[in-house]
Amino acid sequence: MKKIALAIAGLGILAAPAAVYAQTVAKIAFAGPLTGPIAHVGKDEEYGTRLALDDANAKGVTIGGQKIRFEMMTEDDQGDPRQATIVAQRIVDAGAKGVVGHVTSGTSIPAAAIYEQGGIPAITPSATSPKLTQQGLKIAYRVIANDFQQGEVMAKYAATVLNAKKIAIIDDRTAYGQGLGDALAENLKKHGVQVVAREYTNDKAVDFTALLTRIKSKQPDAIFYGGMDAQGAPMLKQVKQLGINARFLAGDGVCTSEMLKLAAQAMSNDVYCTQAGLPIDKMPGGTEFRNRFKQRFNTDIQLYAPYAYDATNALIEAMKLANSVEPAKYLPMLQKVNFKGVTGTIAFDAKGDNRFGGISLYQFKDGKWMGIN
Repeated sequence: MKKIALAIAGLGILAAPAAVYAQTVAKIAFAGPLTGPIAHVGKDEEYGTRLALDDANAKGVTIGGQKIRFEMMTEDDQGDPRQATIVAQRIVDAGAKGVVGHVTSGTSIPAAAIYEQGGIPAITPSATSPKLTQQGLKIAYRVIANDFQQGEVMAKYAATVLNAKKIAIIDDRTAYGQGLGDALAENLKKHGVQVVAREYTNDKAVDFTALLTRIKSKQPDAIFYGGMDAQGAPMLKQVKQLGINARFLAGDGVCTSEMLKLAAQAMSNDVYCTQAGLPIDKMPGGTEFRNRFKQRFNTDIQLYAPYAYDATNALIEAMKLANSVEPAKYLPMLQKVNFKGVTGTIAFDAKGDNRFGGISLYQFKDGKWMGIN
């Protein structure tokens, strides 16, 4: 037996200590709308998450003396708050170690309560409502700037550059849309701009003729819409059809390549939008990421794929700091995360907001969104 053992050792196939080859599967969940009118936004972030996990697996990550293989769990919340809670519970029950999502504020806020009960960290790439991180939850984080910051930038630009004196605000009554409208209204007060109308719709509507007719009589210098491109596009078309001579302003839900397709001929130089975060060309790793994303998925970035990539890596960085993939152990380490991501520096404040979030402003020009600040 001794000779056999020596012979095996000589061939270099003597069994190594188990810990060297031990492998742990860590499940990371992505949750967002993968069907419905904003599925393109959800798929964009799903792809960003997938690319980050693929990169981590390709490089190899060792935590707690074990090689970690990250496995992706994907759940469709349909952009519906009720479905989001069902999805969140499914993720908790599946034993996911962390969550990238949800995509919208309306889904992220109710889902966060489920993740808090399950003790699973959730980092959203795109939910911008300040309420998400004002709930006092330990698990809620975001890598993007919030709505109040967007409202501040748009209000200042509308007042000081566009010289708007009267603005009408419409929102879709979601946590995101209403929050964005509220933020703009609050910041317009600081600049002495009058809100001449405050109208509401919903995130399923396609006919805005009645409310736009009411707004037309107010003769606003600009109309602001808080909501997504699925409603923003038909709304813009109807603004033009009704002959309303006002600039069209919106938040990041409308600041998409899909908006350019959906609104088509209605797009003009008087259409503006804010976007939480930096333009892809100004992100430290933006150009390389855009090329890799296009090559991997054969499609262009819609909005927040780079932020989904960074959100995923924030979870992994916290795991490394804690030397554990277990949520209870690495959750406190999210407060110590500080790394250079594709979008910029990722580091969180006490509430869970990114301390380095920024806002960009765009104008439609020459067939595309052009950065103007």
